[in-house]
Amino acid sequence: MDWRLRNDGARLVAMPTGRVDEESWKDFSAHLTSAVREAVAASIPLVIDLSGLDYMTSKGLRALTLAKNEAKGAIMIRLAAPNEAMRRILTISRYNMLFPVDDDVDPAN
Repeated sequence: MDWRLRNDGARLVAMPTGRVDEESWKDFSAHLTSAVREAVAASIPLVIDLSGLDYMTSKGLRALTLAKNEAKGAIMIRLAAPNEAMRRILTISRYNMLFPVDDDVDPAN
């Protein structure tokens, strides 16, 4: 799993790529926690661009929960652009009820 982060001034966009699995979930969680802290410090929302993720295990989902807890409601965390496999994972796990899920990273498009 690779991780990129960009701040466009109005929001922080996290761009993980690859798979969040038994081997990579700890790195994913650490990056995510750091991104939440940065977004909270800047008082801007965090968007997690899922378009580059092929798969996520339950440990990856747990990392999302930890990130939400870390934010403590101070910022909005949105999930964006999940592929069909990721959309299915979010729906089955009901994480689409915990996080807003947008079809695109930039919902204005």
